[in-house]
Amino acid sequence: MTSAKSVYIAYVGGTIGMVKTPSGYQPAAGYLRQQMEAMPELQDERMPRFVIHEYTPLLDSSNMTPADWLEIAQDITDHYDQYDGFVVLHGTDTMAYTASALSFLLQNLGKTVIVTGSQIPLVEMRNDARPNLIDSLLIASSYAIPEVCLYFNTKLFRGNRTVKVNASGFNAFDSPNYPPLGTVGVDISIDPTHVLPHPAEPFRFARLTSQPQVGQIRLFPGISVDVVKNLLQPPIQGVILETFGAGNAPDKDQAFLDAIKAAVDRGVVVVSCTQCLYGTVDLDAYATGSALKACGVINGYDMTAESALTKLYTLFGLGYDGNTVRALMETNLRGELTPPKR
Repeated sequence: MTSAKSVYIAYVGGTIGMVKTPSGYQPAAGYLRQQMEAMPELQDERMPRFVIHEYTPLLDSSNMTPADWLEIAQDITDHYDQYDGFVVLHGTDTMAYTASALSFLLQNLGKTVIVTGSQIPLVEMRNDARPNLIDSLLIASSYAIPEVCLYFNTKLFRGNRTVKVNASGFNAFDSPNYPPLGTVGVDISIDPTHVLPHPAEPFRFARLTSQPQVGQIRLFPGISVDVVKNLLQPPIQGVILETFGAGNAPDKDQAFLDAIKAAVDRGVVVVSCTQCLYGTVDLDAYATGSALKACGVINGYDMTAESALTKLYTLFGLGYDGNTVRALMETNLRGELTPPKR
């Protein structure tokens, strides 16, 4: 019996469709389509029908920009009513950023969107591209998961909870502070208790009205206050401050604290996210965190830096003022953070 379900594949680029060249793996136009047409598994009647939209030019994900996030979101929006699910084929290096950004741009999502790719191209005899691709197509077409996901190495994650943790292994991604939405073994097992509820409002693409100026500062012992000041100069609107432990920073460096406070006083939104993979920011736990709170730094809780940055970008891009952005950054919008227990 032929599957009546259909999936739209947005092929952005990445290792999955690359070919080997004298200078290393590179994307090649039309090559992924050829490889997929030669896969008997994809012709099986139990597989969903699919179309491939190959982007021009194909991108190594290291070259991705926010404009590309918007292009992918617009592409899905344009085909939203015509397909049952969506698969975005993407490079691994910035995949977590794109999955996070799409989760904020595609609002009231009622269909499954899966971002995936591979560590070894489909052209190679031994690869992880084949199972990642097949599993993503099956999940996107057959399961009601109304959110942006990232699928890799038998695990389905919430996209805005993911980080890349391995540069060379097949277990390239993890979701440190939120359990997988599903796992694939002999069976495909989705845990509905971990999946976002279906939205009551209709789907919409959050069209940005400006190109925000946001950035990240990763603290390290002895960081120069001049470096911090330079990164906080106008026209910066918001910054993710990657802090130590539970949101700590050098409270004995008054010049550093003064630079942060001066930026906040100018209206810059500064969000504390921990450098640790696991755990959450608590600016009241230590004096070194309280010092940041006194400067006006807000709590990023257990958001990944990737999720926090793309959320900050989206909120400013939608035209919200600084006070609204500050409030929404501490609000769970798409399952990206765990609110504190009151």
